Amino acid sequence: MDQLECKKDIISVDIEEVNGIEGGLNRQMNHTKRVMTAKQIRFLAIGGTIGTAVFLGIGGSLVKGGPLMLLLGYILWTSVIFCVNEGQAEMVCQLPVESSFITFASRYVDNAFGGATGWNYFLAMCSLLCFEITAFHAALGYWTSDVHPAIVPVVCIVTYALLHMWSSRIFAETEFWIVLCKIVLMLGLFMFTFVTMCGGNPLKDAYGFRHWKNPGPISDYYGKNSSGYFQGFWTCLLGASFAVAGPDFLSLVAAEAINPRQVLPSAFKSVYIRLILFFLVSALAVGIVVPYDDVILNDAIKENSAGAGRSPYVAAMSRLKIKYLGSIVNAGIITSIYSAGSAFLFNGSRTLHGLAQAGHAPAFFKRTNKNGVPVYALIATLCFACLSFLQCSDRANKVLEWFINISTATQIVTWMAMSVSHIRWFKAMAIQNIDRSTLPYRSMFQPYGAWYALVLSTIVMISNGYPVFLNGGWDTASFIFSYAAPILFVIFYAVIKLIGRKPFAKLEDIDLREGLAEVEEHEATLSFQEIENDSSEKIGKRIIRWLF
Repeated sequence: MDQLECKKDIISVDIEEVNGIEGGLNRQMNHTKRVMTAKQIRFLAIGGTIGTAVFLGIGGSLVKGGPLMLLLGYILWTSVIFCVNEGQAEMVCQLPVESSFITFASRYVDNAFGGATGWNYFLAMCSLLCFEITAFHAALGYWTSDVHPAIVPVVCIVTYALLHMWSSRIFAETEFWIVLCKIVLMLGLFMFTFVTMCGGNPLKDAYGFRHWKNPGPISDYYGKNSSGYFQGFWTCLLGASFAVAGPDFLSLVAAEAINPRQVLPSAFKSVYIRLILFFLVSALAVGIVVPYDDVILNDAIKENSAGAGRSPYVAAMSRLKIKYLGSIVNAGIITSIYSAGSAFLFNGSRTLHGLAQAGHAPAFFKRTNKNGVPVYALIATLCFACLSFLQCSDRANKVLEWFINISTATQIVTWMAMSVSHIRWFKAMAIQNIDRSTLPYRSMFQPYGAWYALVLSTIVMISNGYPVFLNGGWDTASFIFSYAAPILFVIFYAVIKLIGRKPFAKLEDIDLREGLAEVEEHEATLSFQEIENDSSEKIGKRIIRWLF
């Protein structure tokens, strides 16, 4: 009898061990892997924020607002993204988990709020992916119009699948080199601005800040009165809200970063340098190189010229009789477009994977391959990219406008959700008497920065589609795409709330450490060489690492 009991115990232990092994394998197969290096993380942060709008869309804002309003609009919106970035940095560096800002929204606010945030962001990434693919074809039109519009989506979707399907390491390394080319292009355009304004051009024209005086700093596109000037400024602000982004990408990459709590603080801290260098300097530069009433630029925008034809820099090159550089700029723009699309695919697939893990999407989307890539979520996101085939119609430019409107609206809703999450997290930290000075990253101006970002984002969200309310400006499609995001967010929230019926999170009950064990376990497996800070690093390398 004792032998029989002993055998039962052995069998029971064996079954528990097998179940434990299977459970561990299932958990491992359902999660991404930490394979991205510090170098790749820094460049990915840049790659996801420099896209088509900085090179092409900024020209339309210049025409409608003038150089002063363009710069002010970018300054104002950059301040919003700075505050959002600071809040995300503090939370993500403490807890770098999968789909972090969606997880935070669920944990610190409400389960339904997190689900709605995730689906809204997934919609944003799908629309941006389609936008970049459509813009890719438009950029090719700078050289030739013989490329069939169906070819570009096929090529992009297939190559994106090859880059992303096997391992995040392949995507990250490829993106690293593409982003490097993008940075070279940006710095080259800034150098072009400086050299030509000082007289280094075929016309020997040292124009300096002439265009700020003639025709002037403010455009009269909407009329020579205060309301017209304000409308020009608001148009520039809305343009900036589409172009300037970034903290979302770092938040999603956090779950796949090696030694995240060591790497992410420096990456987040350098974001404000990149915001200034690549967005504010761009806004200043285009207002220097070309006047807002430039005939070449205005005609290119009115005629929806392809690719670099709508770039203020290319318009300046034409004014100054500089040949061949336009094609080089267009090649760089195409590279930038492809890179941004790849980043949006990454974000979209990881978001869908995170939604599945939280129970807000079908469970098979959380399955990953042996390298930690959420294959089914990736395939689903690529399927949404097929909407870019809409450009095959005779309304390709209108399709681009729709993608811009819906992606702008969904991104703004994302910044609002991030701000709300940080406000709640900040209060929970205070109630639970946790000292923020002990965190890997302590953000500035909080919680006032989060409130500032929330209020201004809400105002911009409400006014996102304001042109349809002006006399003669009504367009049903533009209205729907401009305001669908907040409406869908409410619908997502209501449906998830009714199905789940989970209560609103209480500040005193919020678990601020859940998920930290995995991070600490990962850090414990790293060798001393991987985590030590080399104090003997040469000053040149430090400068490069600080910038990039």
